[in-house]
Amino acid sequence: MPFSTTHPALQSALVEQGYKDPTPVQAAVLEARAIDQDLLVSAQTGSGKTVAFGLAAASTLLGDAERMGQSGPPLCLAIAPTRELAIQVSRELTWLYGKAGAVVVSCVGGMDARREQRLLSYGAHIVVGTPGRLRDHIERGHLDLSALKVAVLDEADEMLDLGFRDDLEFILDAAPVERRTLLFSATIAKDIATLARRYQRDAVRIDTTSLNEPHGDIEYRVISCAPNEIERAVVNVLRHVDAPGALVFCSTRENVRRLYSSLRERGFEVVTLSGELSQRERADALQALRDGRARVCVATDVAARGLDLPDLGLVIHADLPVNRAGLLHRSGRTGRAGRKGVSVLMAPYSRRRRVEQILSSANIEATWSGPPSAEEIRAGDLQRMLQDPLLTEAPSEEELTLANAIMETRTPMEIATALIRLRQSALPAPEDLFDDPRASMAPPSRSPQDKDRDRAFDRDRDGGRPERMAADDVVWFRLSTGRNNNADPKWLIPLICRAGHITKKDIGAIKIFDRETKFEITKEAEARFTAAIKAAAESAPDNDLRIEPAVAPSANRDGPREQRPRPPRDQRGPAPQAREKRAYEPRSQDRPFEPRPQGGKPPYTPRPQEPRTQEPRAQEPRAYEPRAYEPRPQAARSDEGGPRERAPRKFAPRDQASAAKPFAPRPPKDAAAKPWSPVDRPGEAEAPRAPKPYKKPYFDKKAAFEGKAPFTKKPKPSKKGKPNG
Repeated sequence: MPFSTTHPALQSALVEQGYKDPTPVQAAVLEARAIDQDLLVSAQTGSGKTVAFGLAAASTLLGDAERMGQSGPPLCLAIAPTRELAIQVSRELTWLYGKAGAVVVSCVGGMDARREQRLLSYGAHIVVGTPGRLRDHIERGHLDLSALKVAVLDEADEMLDLGFRDDLEFILDAAPVERRTLLFSATIAKDIATLARRYQRDAVRIDTTSLNEPHGDIEYRVISCAPNEIERAVVNVLRHVDAPGALVFCSTRENVRRLYSSLRERGFEVVTLSGELSQRERADALQALRDGRARVCVATDVAARGLDLPDLGLVIHADLPVNRAGLLHRSGRTGRAGRKGVSVLMAPYSRRRRVEQILSSANIEATWSGPPSAEEIRAGDLQRMLQDPLLTEAPSEEELTLANAIMETRTPMEIATALIRLRQSALPAPEDLFDDPRASMAPPSRSPQDKDRDRAFDRDRDGGRPERMAADDVVWFRLSTGRNNNADPKWLIPLICRAGHITKKDIGAIKIFDRETKFEITKEAEARFTAAIKAAAESAPDNDLRIEPAVAPSANRDGPREQRPRPPRDQRGPAPQAREKRAYEPRSQDRPFEPRPQGGKPPYTPRPQEPRTQEPRAQEPRAYEPRAYEPRPQAARSDEGGPRERAPRKFAPRDQASAAKPFAPRPPKDAAAKPWSPVDRPGEAEAPRAPKPYKKPYFDKKAAFEGKAPFTKKPKPSKKGKPNG
């Protein structure tokens, strides 16, 4: 009888769920050596680890009792890295311990913390949660671990990768020392081993993984495509593979939003799953996949751990996983519980070597091919339509009546055409992609020594710099940017690869000029490159960067200078002979001074100068003559406008001017004031003066209040009617 060694209540629940035979990890935890012991378990994804640690904890939680006792402080604590995994574990343990009368409470982020506090105060046997929310309840005093018997860490490696080490250590330090610690993980890394040595006592090691064999229920495929056609390739893969549910992984939230919008516009029933969504939105997305209301889920790596979707038959890696563990955990969402699944990696031409490294490190043999074409997709649609059960099921009486009524008014050809149109209207249209014949070529086989190495990507597979291509094997193209726009091969090569759907191995020499750049393309990739740039030009006619066929640049073109070798020294003539140096001889004191010879020139002698005699010039004083004055001519002013006509000023020399006004001294200060006269200047007409403005009379406050009592503030009455103070 299957599961014969487990508790009867759990055995009955397993039979109701359809479990017949235990998986290898479930059978290992039920062995006699694992009873009431700490366990360190590593198993493949989809092998039933959740049910396994539920069965392993039964001997400690139930013992010989048929049912659980009164609920109080939790007896078992299960910790999961993500909300979705914690909710899934809570759901699995609920039906597994349902006949035993266990109360299961989940505590995850994004849910109502007050509701969780209320449920914990009522009492629980099993608590499942994420590290952050569990620590919060412990610090606030809502979660009491004094009676804890079993602590379970599910996907421990992922919790350490997400930075939950401090939270895990806090929770385990708060639990009793005599508890059992069950640690489950897909891989046992160094950090996991260190954590196990600190918090486990004589743990039993259980390993059901096979290092040299990949997951037998998952088929791995690699789709090689251009970097700018990954979204279209994803659409064709979803249309080509007949799977009830698909999960598409992206590396960032922005990529998730963009791919979700693209698939939704094409008519796919799609949902998203990422860390920016609330817990309610994430739960609704997963429920839509389980109910069949959505067929595709675009998610980040938050969905790579622990999710169990029964109808998920296809996993697409739109963005490549970071490492081997990421590939295995992503692909492990399909092919679970004995069901078959397909895992597809989208490999851009420029990342082909990286894909080979990831597959080699995981010991996976994948099938390489190009993206499915539109003809292949339509052929698959036809086969699925012919094999549709609707065509083979026996019709009912009502259906026969309606069919006869249609046959009387329409021909069989019209009815078949309408059926095809009706079926195709519900399917998204396939995309037309460029087919690279090299995409279906599998990578060359590598030696075991090469598979064990984990090297960085080199420029060439054999190492070193590739040889220069011959002139007959390349074709020149022109790019409308140059040195004036800071053109540099660092960004020109990726631009050319994306625009032409080629790799950098197909690019030869690059010549950068002031206003343009010319580069070589191999003749093998010429047809593909020309078709790609033509399609890009038609789709984006306003693009400033244009790629066009060109001729080879001339030798005398204004470009990089050619480095010519220098000729040997003997071809430039004899070297000039050096002048002989005379030996130093100290100057004798008796030898007279001799000036240094000037190369045959006579010594410098100054020219004799005669003294100049200077006598002052005889000048006679000139008599003063006044300057004649001529008035400036003034133009007459016209009616249309012009310079104003002015009379010339009368000017005469000072001696001929009229007599000046006689001097009159200023009167003293104590003299009587001069009487007012309306005429200030003699000889001028009298002009009436304006009246003076009204002025407010001066008010002397000091004189007004003389003899009066000083002003005092009146006291304010109190509320009772009596003055204060």
